[in-house]
Amino acid sequence: MKKFNFRKVLDGLTASSPGSGGSGGSNSGGGAGSGSVHPGGTAGLLREEIQETLTSEYFQICKTVRHGFPYQPTALAFDPVQKILAIGTRTGAIRILGRPGVDCYCQHESGAAVLQLQFLINEGALVSANSDDTLHLWNLRQKRPAILHSLKFNRERITYCHLPFQSKWLYVGTERGNTHIVNIESFILSGYVIMWNKAIELSTKTHPGPVVHLSDSPRDEGKLLIGYENGTVVFWDLKSKRAELRVYYDEAIHSIDWHHEGRQFMCSHSDGSLTLWNLKSPGRPFQTTIPHGKSQREGRKSESCKPILKVEYKTCRNSEPFIIFSGGLSYDKACRRPSLTIMHGKAITVLEMDHPIVEFLTLCETPYPNEFQEPYAVVVLLEKDLIVVDLTQSNFPIFENPYPMDIHESPVTCTAYFADCPPDLILILYSIGVKHKKQGYSNKEWPVSGGAWNLGTQTYPEIIITGHADGSVKFWDASAITLQMLYKLKTSKVFEKQKIGEGKQTCEIVEEDPYAVQMIYWCPESRVFCVSGVSAYVIIYKFSRHEITTEIVSLEVRLQYDVEDIITPEPETSPPFPDLSSQLPSRSLSGSTNTVASEGITKDSIPCLNVKSRPVRMPPGYQAELVIQLVWVDGEPPQQITSLSVNSAYGIIAFGNCNGLVVVDFIQKTVLLSMGTIDLYRSSDLYQRQTRSPRKNKQFIAGLTELNDSPVPLELERCKSPTADHVNGHCTSPTSQSCGSGKRLSSADVTKINRWGGRPPFRKAQSAACMEISLPVTTEENRENSYNRSRSSSISSIDKDSKEAITALYFMESFARKNDSTVAPCLFVGTSLGMVLIISLNLPSTDEQRFTEPVMVLPTGTFLSLKGAVLTFSCMDRTGGLMQSPYEVWRDPNNIDENEKSWRRKLVINSPSSSQEMGDQQYTIICSEKQAKVFSLPSQTCLYVHNITETSFILQANVVVMCNSACLACFCANGHIMIMSLPSLRPMLDVNYLPLTDMRIARTFCFTNEGQALYLVSPTEIQRLTYSQEMCDNLQDMLGDLFTPIETPEAQNRGFLKGLFGGSGQTFDREELFGEATAGKASRSLAQHIPGPGSIEGMKGAAGGVMGELTRARIALDERGQRLGELEEKTAGMMTSAEAFSKHAHELMLKYKDKKWYQF
Repeated sequence: MKKFNFRKVLDGLTASSPGSGGSGGSNSGGGAGSGSVHPGGTAGLLREEIQETLTSEYFQICKTVRHGFPYQPTALAFDPVQKILAIGTRTGAIRILGRPGVDCYCQHESGAAVLQLQFLINEGALVSANSDDTLHLWNLRQKRPAILHSLKFNRERITYCHLPFQSKWLYVGTERGNTHIVNIESFILSGYVIMWNKAIELSTKTHPGPVVHLSDSPRDEGKLLIGYENGTVVFWDLKSKRAELRVYYDEAIHSIDWHHEGRQFMCSHSDGSLTLWNLKSPGRPFQTTIPHGKSQREGRKSESCKPILKVEYKTCRNSEPFIIFSGGLSYDKACRRPSLTIMHGKAITVLEMDHPIVEFLTLCETPYPNEFQEPYAVVVLLEKDLIVVDLTQSNFPIFENPYPMDIHESPVTCTAYFADCPPDLILILYSIGVKHKKQGYSNKEWPVSGGAWNLGTQTYPEIIITGHADGSVKFWDASAITLQMLYKLKTSKVFEKQKIGEGKQTCEIVEEDPYAVQMIYWCPESRVFCVSGVSAYVIIYKFSRHEITTEIVSLEVRLQYDVEDIITPEPETSPPFPDLSSQLPSRSLSGSTNTVASEGITKDSIPCLNVKSRPVRMPPGYQAELVIQLVWVDGEPPQQITSLSVNSAYGIIAFGNCNGLVVVDFIQKTVLLSMGTIDLYRSSDLYQRQTRSPRKNKQFIAGLTELNDSPVPLELERCKSPTADHVNGHCTSPTSQSCGSGKRLSSADVTKINRWGGRPPFRKAQSAACMEISLPVTTEENRENSYNRSRSSSISSIDKDSKEAITALYFMESFARKNDSTVAPCLFVGTSLGMVLIISLNLPSTDEQRFTEPVMVLPTGTFLSLKGAVLTFSCMDRTGGLMQSPYEVWRDPNNIDENEKSWRRKLVINSPSSSQEMGDQQYTIICSEKQAKVFSLPSQTCLYVHNITETSFILQANVVVMCNSACLACFCANGHIMIMSLPSLRPMLDVNYLPLTDMRIARTFCFTNEGQALYLVSPTEIQRLTYSQEMCDNLQDMLGDLFTPIETPEAQNRGFLKGLFGGSGQTFDREELFGEATAGKASRSLAQHIPGPGSIEGMKGAAGGVMGELTRARIALDERGQRLGELEEKTAGMMTSAEAFSKHAHELMLKYKDKKWYQF
């Protein structure tokens, strides 16, 4: 490869680009178009310098797996032989669960709600009945199930289905009261129909209602039990096509279940009663009970209760039968939660649930309905949870659920995804989190244990972090497309609990979710963790394996800045200064005093939440290091935080909102910078905004700062720390005053103001699951000239061109100014107006000085510009390698080992590679809502521009590593996922994947390394996807098998007497009765058969998925043939030996044939 002078190339680029001079924003004012580069042939030369290895063949979008609880469940089914569980939902989805790792999601194209699910037991198939009156047959013998057949009913609505064990005929009940029969193999309707008017007596004048139950008799398969909604039960003889007996009851029927002997059945009714019927005396119930009804005097009917929605009657060989039902509670107990009642003998146990019961199933030892059922567990499907109760123990404990069904325990508000993180983190987090797990679970194994799953080839560590509305943060192990919770952190523990009795206006300032987590920042290498909450607070955590008891250090920061187009003095309408003799002046961290006013009128310099002031016990794990809170200013609540970044090597945290930027030294626990956004520009504001005239009645300056010879701007006075020294007019960290542990660094001497006055600082914290977004329609002129933020987000309060929010922050060793020759710690600041500012950080040179000497924070006046709000930053060295932000190697801060006393901080700093030649050493990648740009530093020359979208906007953008090369991944509001190579910004992938429907997706979508991404697809589920072609190719091997070959258990020997008197069920031939030859064809207008995509394409996919198996089988056959050849040779040798032996034996026989016995 020909070598060239890098500096000369950049000089030529600068000369050829008329807009690339100076340190202002004109050097990057606009790109020529999508994917444009500056002229002069520089792009080609740079492409030679950096060999980009990524091509479009590396990328493909594919969904991998869905985690969490199925949203809005409606149906439940279980295969007792395969031991797999299926859950249907209102959105037409089906989740099939087996052993941990076996978790399959499939979706009906129609999106119609799933009414009922029926497994073909041990056949690897599933029947679903949907609300659009369609039956579907799913093939489960492939890793991604597909529909083989569909049957659409045109004139009747489906209400109930029943598939007898080892039968290929499905009974279908309808809303009109008719019962149809479907052949499962061909999915064609039989001509055999049980009409409702033939099932009931001719004298009956009313319609019996929809079919609510169908089941064949355990004693005789030729008899079908049909339950109608109005209380009528018909015992239908399939052969003679007539009703053998009928049962009538005054109350509506909800469910029916047989005794295994087939002589009795039990019904549940709408008045909370259970009736037991005997086939020998159908005139009245054999037994009637209202389990939760109050006992009445003799002769009076028991008090009615809520309906019993379902009952199951299961028998045991060595004990009393189990009667399990849902509902049936008394009406006078309105506050009681939904319950499941278990009646075993004389014992009645009521299990109260946290959510309404959707469905339940009793798991039994045998699939045969005519044997003792021997129940061992109950699966209870709730609206927002799935639990399994152990019936083998008297206290009925629940099994520990191995699936991540509690993602939505509190609504998810934000997510973070880390792939290929340090491998020891998962084990460490699990060892800490396992100590806090709930106790009292059943000691038996999880009963849903079907399917097969192996680890697969891609086994790099992956961690997902979810933030929740209650302030909790959960760490999940997401390796190998599974999900398991590792550790849970409760951020609300650093705050005092809100007391309801403090005042009537408590609910106005803090509604339901004051601790909701809004943003997450985690450095896996240093294990520093940081969260920001909806109440305008930031908490920094450090990881420790040791328990400590300490006070929580807190800082309060005042951040307020207003701008106007024209300076207009305001009339003094507020009360004058308070009397200094009656109020003690105090200093907050931002350099402003508490505004003292009459109680209930104005709140000022007070945070939204109270940090605990007493010593707090912190268990092993993440322990709060520092709490930073924004405070009320002049009766205005603090604005929510819009950007957050932490750097462990520098010991600095930065965050911003629509008012400005805050930089805090969390080692010395001091505020370094608290400044309005406009002040960061100094005199270089492109929009020429002017500060609003000072409100003298709201700014109390006297006594706060010492008089200086040089005038200091008022707004700078507002932003500086009270203990800060001034160096060139900018804040530095204090050297004389440091914060005391557990003490808030604002005055405690001022009389407390009523915190509950004024308007609320924020609305109810909305979870990411319930936020909605409306996409505005903007004109081309607005898109080009206004830089107006076009999306609704946490900074939706930004006014047009007035408030400029901080939207992105990034720490890096870089060049702060254009003429710098060496890298230094820098903070890149991106705003909602597309501006990028670089702030210089001057850190002490030694570890000892770092704990005592000030850190200087200096806005450099260098800025770059893009269209749209800035979303993300990243840096590359001149060889194209992605540069990682500096970090500090983790060590336990509470380690009491004597040898650790002399330990020094170990920092990892990745600087650009040194070169003998002068010139640019670093690339900076910046992506906004509209475009991406690549700048070379320190010349600040824009090398590449790519206008990503003109009609929409980018929601999420990340620079990620893919196949050891960097690329830019973007998710657009119009649903497109786009991948661009770096640094040339060449499009690699553009797929219309998912249209944005609400803010849940926008707030939770995130990319990570190795081609992984995720988002919250519903309030309870996380959808993972990949944009890696390699992972798409290997996905079949990573997914679990739903079906495994298992022999069906043999039926118990019925015995001679039972076989003689047990009925004619064993000789019943459904094929002869329901087949076309006998029953004829059904009407074509009644139902329409639709071939499914799985009948052909599914088979192709299955064939492609088993190519590896076929190859292995072919090799095995070759080996077997070789062994057979060797065996054949040995057999031939044995035959030759046998023939020789036979010949010698014959000769010997002839020799001694005529000899007498005495001649031997």
